[in-house]
Amino acid sequence: MADRITSPFGPYTDARDVVAGQDLSGKVAIVTGGATGIGIETARALAEAGAEVVIAARKPDLAEAAVADIRKTAKTEVGWSMLDLSSLASVRAFAGRWGGRPLNLLINNAGVMACPLAYTEDGLEMQIGTNHFGHFLLSVLLAPNLVAGAKSGWGSRLVSLSSIGHRRSAMNFDDPHFRHRPYDKWEAYGQAKTANALFAVGFDRRFKDRDVRAFAVMPGGIMTPLQRHLPLEEQKAMGWIDDDGKVRDGFKTPAQGASTSVWAAVGAELDGTGGLYLEDLAQAVPWSKEHPWAGVMPYALDPEAAERLWALSVTTTGADAA
Repeated sequence: MADRITSPFGPYTDARDVVAGQDLSGKVAIVTGGATGIGIETARALAEAGAEVVIAARKPDLAEAAVADIRKTAKTEVGWSMLDLSSLASVRAFAGRWGGRPLNLLINNAGVMACPLAYTEDGLEMQIGTNHFGHFLLSVLLAPNLVAGAKSGWGSRLVSLSSIGHRRSAMNFDDPHFRHRPYDKWEAYGQAKTANALFAVGFDRRFKDRDVRAFAVMPGGIMTPLQRHLPLEEQKAMGWIDDDGKVRDGFKTPAQGASTSVWAAVGAELDGTGGLYLEDLAQAVPWSKEHPWAGVMPYALDPEAAERLWALSVTTTGADAA
């Protein structure tokens, strides 16, 4: 990849360092799942650089605590608004409250990982229903706002949080909701994270000519509330923590895990590009057996699969963006 895009930062750069020296005054950002984990650190870094940040979250107590914490160092307003991505009605209500206000950055950070089989109120498998379909509807409803934000002369960006977990499964278009096949929580997670990457491809294709670009991000391994469904014994068996509870080498802090999202949102090196899968503050290399914990599978960037997923998402949510 001779033309691979990189940044001046390393894999363990703090998110605040990515925006150091940048002035985001007048820019408006939404961070889904911004009350905890890498979401709150993404919101904090953007707010400290001057962007107005709105945290989209489903737990008022956590959202209010996050806003109070970020306001201590923010340069402008920080707020929050209710959003439950497992409810398409909640997504529509959020977008309705937002109205016609211009938007510069949409960070689709929230997610659920490896949960037991469950379905959303709309009958969608919980992981792909929350991680992809909820974010798809939100992004399509807010696409006009991103286009309006781009008219300020500072191109808008959408950041879709994927994961190296995407390697566990391509999209299963025949049965995406596990209605006719045995449920495997990691296969379901992998499919959802593939969908997050494919969505960036499809969204970027549709909006790049209106100065709105989209990127998929692999944040790295980070201990956050995302692991809420994983027993400690399973995390030990996977080698994430040792018998003494110590996190293995290579894991990032939440602030380090947020850095690639922040770079995807503001990095000048990415100007004029889009539809890319980023990790460790650089464009990802192709996945290989020699380096199984890094890189991107070709099916996660396949334009035909991205179009097929877009069509499925339109049918599922009833929303589309030309």
